[in-house]
Amino acid sequence: MMQPDIFLSYNREDAGVAKRFAEAFAAEGLNVWWDTALRSGEAYDEVTEAALRAAKAVVVLWSPRSVVSRWVRAEATIADRCKTLVPVMIEACERPIMFELTQTAELSHWTGDISDKSWLIFLGDVRRYVQREVAPGSAAAAPAAARPDQRGAAPSVAVMPFANRSGLAEDESFAFGMSEDVIDALSQGVNLRVVASSATAQFRSAPVPDLKAMGRHLGVRYVLEGNLRRAGALLRVTAQLVEAATGEIVWTRKFERPLAELAELQEELVVEVAGCLDASVYRIEMERALRKPADLTAWECLARSMAANRQITADNMVLALNEASRAVEIAPDYGLAHAVLALTDGGLYFLGLPDNAEHVARIQGHIDRAHELDPENPAVLGNISAASSYIARPKRGLAFGEKAIRLRPGYGFAHYGAGISCVLLDRNAEAIAHHAEYLRLEPESHLQFVNLGWKGIAHARNGDFEAARTVLEHSLVLAPRYVAGKMFLAGVLCELGRREEAAALYAALREYNANFSFEQRLQEIERIFSNNPLRERMLAHMVDHRSLMV
Repeated sequence: MMQPDIFLSYNREDAGVAKRFAEAFAAEGLNVWWDTALRSGEAYDEVTEAALRAAKAVVVLWSPRSVVSRWVRAEATIADRCKTLVPVMIEACERPIMFELTQTAELSHWTGDISDKSWLIFLGDVRRYVQREVAPGSAAAAPAAARPDQRGAAPSVAVMPFANRSGLAEDESFAFGMSEDVIDALSQGVNLRVVASSATAQFRSAPVPDLKAMGRHLGVRYVLEGNLRRAGALLRVTAQLVEAATGEIVWTRKFERPLAELAELQEELVVEVAGCLDASVYRIEMERALRKPADLTAWECLARSMAANRQITADNMVLALNEASRAVEIAPDYGLAHAVLALTDGGLYFLGLPDNAEHVARIQGHIDRAHELDPENPAVLGNISAASSYIARPKRGLAFGEKAIRLRPGYGFAHYGAGISCVLLDRNAEAIAHHAEYLRLEPESHLQFVNLGWKGIAHARNGDFEAARTVLEHSLVLAPRYVAGKMFLAGVLCELGRREEAAALYAALREYNANFSFEQRLQEIERIFSNNPLRERMLAHMVDHRSLMV
């Protein structure tokens, strides 16, 4: 028997709904095992049990009828033991008590719309199970070092119900809504897997018990705790992220908003909390991957690649390229690995490597492969959006970026990719808006300085050199060794008539000559300011100061 991707467990009275799920999964290319016949007999049919134990994911459809079915409960129990259980609520009911803590999707409203946000989130959860080589916890699971496809998974977090420290009844609903909205906002990103609120609802009125045990049961690495209280005319929200295995607080932050403006600013507050958390967890995971010497998964290699890109130097970019290449070697059919490799290789090419059709074809091959493997993944689309622009195909890049934004409006990196494309298309006002949105959605991103660099370039191309100077100076405060930022700022200062300051910056580039030649820097300027009248003047400023740089 072929190993099924999905075993569908349901009560026979829910066969119509089960068919809807089966057809939707099949349309996504997933192999579904489901029994449309009436169940009878004293024990499982051998074929049914074999399919159940072999499936990569067991989707249990909870309804008032299935929760009292001994067959469905038994199937869910076996799936839970094999760690393949992916339950979903198709109708309001009380689940069996042993499954109350299991993350459960809420799709009682779903009628088959494949663009429904809740369905897409649930589909993503199912895919994460299916994409693992073997069912975790099964007897066939090999040691980690022996697995040929160690994709790994993005870190997971459970958001606990926010506590109302004000003691006021009117703040209770806000506290409840805050945690729900943060879960929803985090679910729009791609760097975190967020468990459903139903899994943590029981802790709304009771303290968290053993955090380590809870994290293990929920299958999460992190737990987010929060509270809110009034402080004069302000509402103060405090959030802290705890590593479940150790109880260590790894991130904490306070957010404040005026009480009089809270109704208008509530969404902004939620976005800020979620954006800071998402970026902070990714940064923590990068550090974790850098400390891990061996047995890296593909996802961890991608984290190492992105960590190396925090300082854009030739050495770091080569390291980033090597780590992304390693991810593809570990998991050749991992779309995100191909996308990050395309982004990293494309970035290195864009920053001054000579025109080379063979090199461009190699990058394009990874872009095409990433899109072929995972065309609806916003993370894939965001990365290949920027990569396409780096190889002089910004129209294609913008199409990828805009699609990623449609799929996940809260995913900042999609705006980053779209913003780069708009710069190179000389659609500078749109580019500025995209890069501003990236900063709003991911205010603590490790790539914030590069994003500011692109925003500064868009201002310069738009003729607003004072705004460009301000933004580029900010980028250099965040990353003093940002060489391209120094070069762009020097050109902007020339345009502002501040030539002595510009000369000092050009001279400072001399120490980086071992990484990039003067000719490569000219190549970068030509590509950055393509399709814009400023290009010739920026090149002239470079040539005028050549003696300071070489």
